[in-house]
Amino acid sequence: MPQAGYGIDPDVLHAIAAEIKEVHALGCELAIVIGGGNIFRGLAGSARGMDRASADYMGMLATVINALALQDALERAGVMTRVLSAITMQQIAEPYIRRRAVRHLEKGRVVIFGAGTGNPFFTTDTAASLRAVEIGARVILKATNVDGIYDADPKKTPGANKFEELSYMDVLNRHLKVMDSTAISLCMDNSIPIIVFDLHAAGNIKRVVCGEPIGTIVH
Repeated sequence: MPQAGYGIDPDVLHAIAAEIKEVHALGCELAIVIGGGNIFRGLAGSARGMDRASADYMGMLATVINALALQDALERAGVMTRVLSAITMQQIAEPYIRRRAVRHLEKGRVVIFGAGTGNPFFTTDTAASLRAVEIGARVILKATNVDGIYDADPKKTPGANKFEELSYMDVLNRHLKVMDSTAISLCMDNSIPIIVFDLHAAGNIKRVVCGEPIGTIVH
């Protein structure tokens, strides 16, 4: 999202694509779940009086716009991709089919999942957890705008304490807003670790994939 607060910043998009290309070149199989908050956020629409289901569907469509933008940036960088949408849009994306997604990964393509779970009332975090379980992912990397999980919002609370690692139950019991409770529970039930790290620090995606101790791990 550009500084104006809406839309897509091409420079940021291309920087992220370059980092993903670098990690893909290591031989990693990468699947990406992308949000749509830079265009429309379902919860925000609901808070302003919209029907929640309609607002959530609008948010899912926003994620598909972002998925297509990231696909374009990656393919310009020479990385083959496939966008799989949980809402059928035959002209612009493949329908989400688990076996197809796994096959694309095996063929060395970066898979981008759009439209969340395809259902209202579920967040992008839940979509990420669900897809991770379905494709047998080893880890969820939550790239965000802070460098880990804190006991308070570090942008609003000077001196907030950062956690190096947490258990799933720690996150649930402390009501830490790293992911919603449905997403955390799904990861806990299937023993998928979550690493939360800062997307905006150049090279961080490669660092976290290579095992450097950055961000916060939930396991």
